[in-house]
Amino acid sequence: MFEAFFWGAVGASALLVGALVAYVTTPSPKIIAIIMALGAGLLIGSISFELIDEAIKSSSVAMVGLFTLIGAATFTLGDRLLDRKGGGDRKDSQGAQASGSALAIVFGSVLDGIPESFVLGLTVLQGGVSVALLVGIVLSNVPEGLSSSSGLRISGWSRGRVVKMWLLVVAVSAVSAALGYALLNPTHGHTGAFAQGFAAGALLAMITDTMLPESYGVEKVSTGSLVAIGFAISLMLSAV
Repeated sequence: MFEAFFWGAVGASALLVGALVAYVTTPSPKIIAIIMALGAGLLIGSISFELIDEAIKSSSVAMVGLFTLIGAATFTLGDRLLDRKGGGDRKDSQGAQASGSALAIVFGSVLDGIPESFVLGLTVLQGGVSVALLVGIVLSNVPEGLSSSSGLRISGWSRGRVVKMWLLVVAVSAVSAALGYALLNPTHGHTGAFAQGFAAGALLAMITDTMLPESYGVEKVSTGSLVAIGFAISLMLSAV
């Protein structure tokens, strides 16, 4: 479990790196969009090869599909609630966060990090951390930290306040990875297929709600090819 906790913290730490860079220089929206699209493709690959593929080995395709829908619905409901509370612009790089709720922004950032960290913990249980998933998380978290923190800086947040927020996200992500490991531990009697399907749905909803719109807003039709490149990289890394 400690190994899962450690890798969860490592993956989420990329958010903090991006935040620190945002307070030193102004990131290019194009670079952020490209990296996010590649990261989305990598994460989609991990969902396919390391979650759904494993889940259908111990449950029917129909049940895994149902578990995936439950996970997606859970994330979407939480995200929609936080949007209404003022956290909808938490990833904006132009300072739109100024009109939102600080608490909602923090909770929204925490919510975004939970699905991917949970999945990371699952892969540790399966024999070792997934390189493809870890790379995907880092590639998605660095630009997320850059974009969000640039907007928070413009809206008046101090660097110390932003660092504290991302440290909280790192801590929650590490715990989420440990929970992902624990929930699939056969000695605890939990159903692995449900946890895998649920995590896949939540992660897929997170990607489409928060990453792809950010990328498409800049790269437009090139986004699809970039996501496909990330997916192909994930496929190659999963074979390593």
